Amino acid sequence: MCSFADLKHHVNHYGPLILDGGLATDLEAHGAKLQGDPLWSARLLHTQPQAIKESHYRFLQSGADVVTTATYQASLPGFASHLGLSADDARELFMSAVHLARDALRTFVSDGLSPSSEKRYFLVAGSIGPYGAFLHNGSEYTGEYAKNMSVQELSSWHRPQVECVAAAGADVIAFETIPSLKEGEALVELLREFPDTKAWLSFSCKDGKHISDGSLFADAVRIAKRSKQLIAVGVNCCAPGLVGSLLDSAKSIKDPDMQWVVYPNSGEEWDRKQGWNTSGRQSITDLSRTWLEQGATMIGGCCRISPAHVSELRQALKGKSSGL
Repeated sequence: MCSFADLKHHVNHYGPLILDGGLATDLEAHGAKLQGDPLWSARLLHTQPQAIKESHYRFLQSGADVVTTATYQASLPGFASHLGLSADDARELFMSAVHLARDALRTFVSDGLSPSSEKRYFLVAGSIGPYGAFLHNGSEYTGEYAKNMSVQELSSWHRPQVECVAAAGADVIAFETIPSLKEGEALVELLREFPDTKAWLSFSCKDGKHISDGSLFADAVRIAKRSKQLIAVGVNCCAPGLVGSLLDSAKSIKDPDMQWVVYPNSGEEWDRKQGWNTSGRQSITDLSRTWLEQGATMIGGCCRISPAHVSELRQALKGKSSGL
């Protein structure tokens, strides 16, 4: 389990934690067919669990300190609907994602691939994506659904998934790609039901000041400040070029003891008909030192960020190779 004191000590003495990148990006690079699947990479928990473990291992080899479970688009109702699983089997499958990440980490450590002189602080982060990811209709990028739901309804939706991640022993929960202020509030309220659990809260954003539903990122940080269990607040799955302005917009609001977590995508845009438009690609490595200077202590990537990109990021921020 992640501890505030241990995390703060590590980043103060050894620099930022390096997060992994796009799990689905790496899985697809190794042959997985995920596009259009309502479960996305979570389907492989059922059909190809070894492929997920191997992907976690590749990110660890590349220099990631934090591996994130394949549960962003997973839910117990989703497993029941799309895989025909019973409630108990759906719960076991969800929990297996944490076990796979933990197994990959144990294997990596036992293989001794990280230089003994390098201090690493490893975490398994249990991914909890937005309700819109379950809807599979694009609303995860706008948060539109939250307008017709109460904070209590959103908390109730997320509760079974959070229960699974906590019970499986994730070191920290990654509430990620949250597009709505209301959903952020629901997750902060829900976290109180799990007093021994730590988490980070990361929002998707539409520009340099606003999260995806149009609310100010500064207001999202104010919501995060209500929780004593959040180790970090920040942004993910936005263009790298937006990150600096977003952090600046809320720098006077964040508590000193709460970390910034930053893991944007590549800046490319997805077109349903033509696929990825690579013209907007930006380097997270080139911008990462600015984020570090702004106080970010957990830095990685999201969609379209591969193990090779994570290796470059680690080299840039910590001056060390991945240990390969």
